[in-house]
Amino acid sequence: MTKAEEIRAEITALANPEKAHVLSRFFKTGEGEYGYGDKFLGITVPQIRSVAKRHAATIRTEEIHPLLADEYHETRLCALLLLVCKYSDKKTEPEEREQIFRTYTENTHYINNWDLVDLSAPGIVGAHLYGKDCRLLYRYADSDDMWKQRIAIVSTYTFIRNGENTHTFTLAEKLLGTKEDLIQKAAGWMLREAGKRDKPALEKFLSGHACNMPRTMLRYAIEKFPEDERKYYMQLGKPRK
Repeated sequence: MTKAEEIRAEITALANPEKAHVLSRFFKTGEGEYGYGDKFLGITVPQIRSVAKRHAATIRTEEIHPLLADEYHETRLCALLLLVCKYSDKKTEPEEREQIFRTYTENTHYINNWDLVDLSAPGIVGAHLYGKDCRLLYRYADSDDMWKQRIAIVSTYTFIRNGENTHTFTLAEKLLGTKEDLIQKAAGWMLREAGKRDKPALEKFLSGHACNMPRTMLRYAIEKFPEDERKYYMQLGKPRK
């Protein structure tokens, strides 16, 4: 049995059909919905994290791909958490971090739901590109793939935590025209996080863009503002569908 097969068997043993049904509905797997066709085992994130932490030190990066390509959502999440664990390990060499980053960016078609993105992009893409050339994030933001767009903006969470918000604002500006609810929410979330650390910078962004922002993005961005300020910004411009 390979290491990937061992981990897959461990994950499968945790399956809960009743929870799987609930998760399938929660992650919108019906025809025409954003998660169409995805399959669930019914396993919680803490359970998956526990599996990943147990095996991160003993699985090689190149052994993770079969898990990342698995048909079940939770198995793919475990693969991503394994990559995050390995990347963040202080003992991981720069060459292996590059391999982890490459594994991630070459397999984005498997990173196809918001939780998969949010739990992995900051710790891999964000961590790898912080302080480096970020053109990849702009290519992702310009793509027609909403999961790549979400990877682009959510990856900047790592930058924000390190006091750098320029890319967050620039990418959010690129995404102002999106009709995708999940991208509006992600961009608004990152704007809010940037604003927690630098409110004047967020206010400057809003002064130029609040009138044209999708309402969902705007609501998320100003969530932590005082009520009177929230009302002011929400009254700017016409509501967008």
